[in-house]
Amino acid sequence: MNTAILPAADKLLVEEAVTLLKKLIATPSFSREEADTALLIEDFFRANGIPFHRKKNNVWAFNKYFDPAKPTVLLNSHHDTVKPNASWTLDPFAPTVEEGKLIGLGANDAGGCLVSLMAAFRHFYEKEISCNLVMVASAEEEISGRDGIELVLPELPPIDFAIVGEPTGLDLAVSEKGLLVVDCTAHGKSGHAAREEGENALYKAIDDINWARSYQFPRVSPTLGPIKISATIIQAGTQHNVIPDTCTFTLDIRVTDQYALEEVLEILRQNLKSEIKPRSVRLKPSSISMDHPIVKAGLALGRQAYGSPTTSDQALLSCPSLKMGPGQSERSHTANEFIYLHEIEQGIAQYIGMLNSVLNP
Repeated sequence: MNTAILPAADKLLVEEAVTLLKKLIATPSFSREEADTALLIEDFFRANGIPFHRKKNNVWAFNKYFDPAKPTVLLNSHHDTVKPNASWTLDPFAPTVEEGKLIGLGANDAGGCLVSLMAAFRHFYEKEISCNLVMVASAEEEISGRDGIELVLPELPPIDFAIVGEPTGLDLAVSEKGLLVVDCTAHGKSGHAAREEGENALYKAIDDINWARSYQFPRVSPTLGPIKISATIIQAGTQHNVIPDTCTFTLDIRVTDQYALEEVLEILRQNLKSEIKPRSVRLKPSSISMDHPIVKAGLALGRQAYGSPTTSDQALLSCPSLKMGPGQSERSHTANEFIYLHEIEQGIAQYIGMLNSVLNP
């Protein structure tokens, strides 16, 4: 597999990125509690003479020669983390390097991606380039919060396309499933279980769940496959001898790039007898064309394109977007989370190499 190689002069970018990542690891930044890591990101921009903006715990900056007449490319990753699970054997807030691994909470998800994107942004910051760059270090990604990237987007110019930094092994997630969670209520009529009375809402719910389990959406994504519906919660009844007059259940629906969330809702309304209520229609499926120059640039480096089943801040973007970054998805949210130092170096190199092909510095 081909990989981009950093010029020797850019080794400083790697050193700065690793130093920043160690500081981020040492500073707790659970979702909605990212104020201190936001200050660290401010300090990075300030130390490099880059003006920045902040709204709540989101920090962003534009390239030096920003031109409103040019298209704008968004670079985005998050600085919030989940809470460490009980299986950690090391201090999650003590960055530790062992055998080429940097261990610490958020090292892989998504600290390595964030600092690599920030290094790439700094590489291009003072260059005359054909597109604008905006680097956004966002909050609340782990909880899909409303005070994360969604809060920043109205402050930005229209975005031509985005690179979202998440650990993908530097392969190209050219599509990502959206998430639709629907709470459903089946209505019946109560009665005594010993007699032929009532209408059992539980049975009505089971009929709807069986439909959801077996229904196949006609359009299938070439990269994500079919839409997946899972029944995850069900509640009914008050005591053993009373026919339940209501039954509530929840459907977790992973929506592909072939459907808008609203289309899926309409199909559900046409086929389910239960009352349905979506929790949100915010987390949309996303994709970018295989013919897009940024995708072609990644393929030229020997990277693989695939569809991602997990959600990220891509779900809140309305522009074409590519999810890509150093690290491995399966390490995220695990005990003793880590990223290899060489993965950060490769990440910076790949971001710069791919952006070179579209920015024409």
